[in-house]
Amino acid sequence: MRVRALSESEREPERKCLGLGENFYPYCSLQRNQSHPVVCSACAIMEKYTLIVTEKPDAARRIASALDKEGKTGGKRENGVPYYVAKREREIVVVPALGHLYTVAEEKRGGTRYPTFNFSWVPRNIAERKAKHVQTWIETIAKLARDADTFVDACDYDIEGSLIGYCILKYACNNKETESKRMKYSTLTKQELEQSYTHLLPHLDFALIEAGQTRHEVDWLYGINLSRALTSAAKNVSGKYTTLSTGRVQGPALKFVTAREKTIRSFVPTPYWQIKAKIRIDNDAFEAQYEKAIIETKRETNTILDKCKEKNGHIEKVEARQFQQPPPLPFDLGSLQGEAYRLFRYTPKRTASIAQHLYLDALISYPRTSSQKLPPAINYEAILKNLNRAVEYRRPTAELLAKPELKPREGQREDQAHPAIYPTGNLPEKALNSVERNVWNLIVRRFMAVFGESATIQHTKVTINVDGHRFHLKAKQVLKEGWLHLYEPYVKPEQSFLPAMNEGQTVNVARVVSEDKFTKPPPKYNSNTLRRKMERTAIGTKATRADIIQTLYNRKYVQGETIAATNLGFEVTEVLEKYCPTLVSVKFTRELEDKMDNIQTNSEKKEKILSDTIQILKPVLEQLKTNETAIGKQLSEAIKKMQPNQPVIGACPTCKTGKLVTLHSRRTGKRFIGCTNYFKGLCKTSFPLPQKGLVKPLGKNCSRCGWPVIQILTRGKRPWQLCLNPQCPSKHEREKKNEVQNM
Repeated sequence: MRVRALSESEREPERKCLGLGENFYPYCSLQRNQSHPVVCSACAIMEKYTLIVTEKPDAARRIASALDKEGKTGGKRENGVPYYVAKREREIVVVPALGHLYTVAEEKRGGTRYPTFNFSWVPRNIAERKAKHVQTWIETIAKLARDADTFVDACDYDIEGSLIGYCILKYACNNKETESKRMKYSTLTKQELEQSYTHLLPHLDFALIEAGQTRHEVDWLYGINLSRALTSAAKNVSGKYTTLSTGRVQGPALKFVTAREKTIRSFVPTPYWQIKAKIRIDNDAFEAQYEKAIIETKRETNTILDKCKEKNGHIEKVEARQFQQPPPLPFDLGSLQGEAYRLFRYTPKRTASIAQHLYLDALISYPRTSSQKLPPAINYEAILKNLNRAVEYRRPTAELLAKPELKPREGQREDQAHPAIYPTGNLPEKALNSVERNVWNLIVRRFMAVFGESATIQHTKVTINVDGHRFHLKAKQVLKEGWLHLYEPYVKPEQSFLPAMNEGQTVNVARVVSEDKFTKPPPKYNSNTLRRKMERTAIGTKATRADIIQTLYNRKYVQGETIAATNLGFEVTEVLEKYCPTLVSVKFTRELEDKMDNIQTNSEKKEKILSDTIQILKPVLEQLKTNETAIGKQLSEAIKKMQPNQPVIGACPTCKTGKLVTLHSRRTGKRFIGCTNYFKGLCKTSFPLPQKGLVKPLGKNCSRCGWPVIQILTRGKRPWQLCLNPQCPSKHEREKKNEVQNM
């Protein structure tokens, strides 16, 4: 049906807007009313529009602003969900997601059984209790999709972003994934966004999407089944619910930590000795190292000391060698995380989060990249000119802009989706906090450094002969700074100087001493070295490694900045190694990673990988189920050691031999007060408890019935006391009093 705009006579306050049939226009201020087949003037103008789907609200706002002819952000809200309207040759509505709105879930939900292999993609609010807001988000996107006739996926151009956009277009937008076009960009700058919209890709990147689907589905199959097996085993033995998890990457990552911890604990230090000489040259003293860095016996050490005692030395050789130190490579995500940890002690997860914020603020390019390339298309000169507006970058950018040619040093790795991380040239629109400024400045300085000249370093080595034993003096000097000053203050080369010396010159040996040393075990992992280990062994992805390490902390498998495995971490690894060693094998995990990557080149098929995964899991899960009791006992003991002892509330008034403590139902996981003999089958004494608040024993008994009294402490509320006896006279008196007051 055709619609018309309201005439002057029809513009009454009570007049409602029909919209188009069952559809609605989000920017119309009037409500739909079937009795008036007319629309307001805004709806009449806006018959159809282009719907752009983005990953985050900040990205949606910037895209709308970039595409609007006047650079405005026509921000609106529907049920609390923000979206933006850009006016161009035709209307564009830009609506954001909140990351993943859809996820993999069991088809028959609500149970804890395993094995389970039947799954489907569902809205996150169906699968996750804390995601209720997702339903409103999906409903709003679905409404906005009804009156769109063109669809564009503008989510981040990587596996996760492609999958997010695909799910929204397929499920929320009623199967629009096959007709949608694709925006591809690496920065949220106006120029690149306009370019991306002008040159839309004709269709979605389906190979990348299939690779993402496969990764999520395989991870779900491993994670849900193995985690349920561990959790159920522990709960069925202890009666207490503790979330235990593992997965195809989490298991090998934990094994790295436990293996290193075992090596450290079993390490036996071995003694060795080092010898140094104090050399005097022109009234200056220098420390020379003996030619053998490690002397394995005390006897040999004493022999060398005796021969060199009270002897002069002569300079046998003076070597000066210069070498060129090239500029650093551009940042990919891993090297940025490593450098941020070295300089600021930021964990990889924190660095990735900060970089994402800077990207959404259009200050840097897309950070989740493995590329070490900076293509000329990003326009080096324009970026440096824009950075030149900031006082702190004025001198280094002016120096680079004066060069006849800007050519960055690049590495071998290339990411087809995005270049290496670089600053866009935009300056912050709002003040950055200290953490954000640290990471942004680091990225800017690194970008400038890759265009610098090589530094010239001179190493000097002087060999001194003392009665047939040789000692070395070493010095390092920067002859030409090159790129080093562009990367200040993040690189500070150590320099040392020696006076002029000639071969054959005699020098005074003031003394020769030895130092007792012991070999040391390998260092513990920290979050950055563990991430590097995962990167070197090619398990996980650049986007997931930091999250997996955080999960190890969340599950209490590891603890401390220098990562130490807990008893629970050791036991989980031991269970996995004993009953399913393949699943904690780095080789197996890496091969599976390669297969999933090969989906992008059509050399592997999703169905084959999923089928193989199920066939691998079936015997493993049968083995875990067969040994569930033994596994449960092993894990329960470790969990018990991890948890503080339950405070005793009082003596059991029924059996007289047990103690009253807080227990958890094996069936529901809810807490209650029970006798320590409860799960032994010797006493059935139990009392209900409120499920929120801290239970604090008061160490006293009720004055009316003599049963133990506890205090319930709930945040934001006044503490209150509770007698455990359900038949306590005081409770009956309180009930009668309330009845009288309500009459």
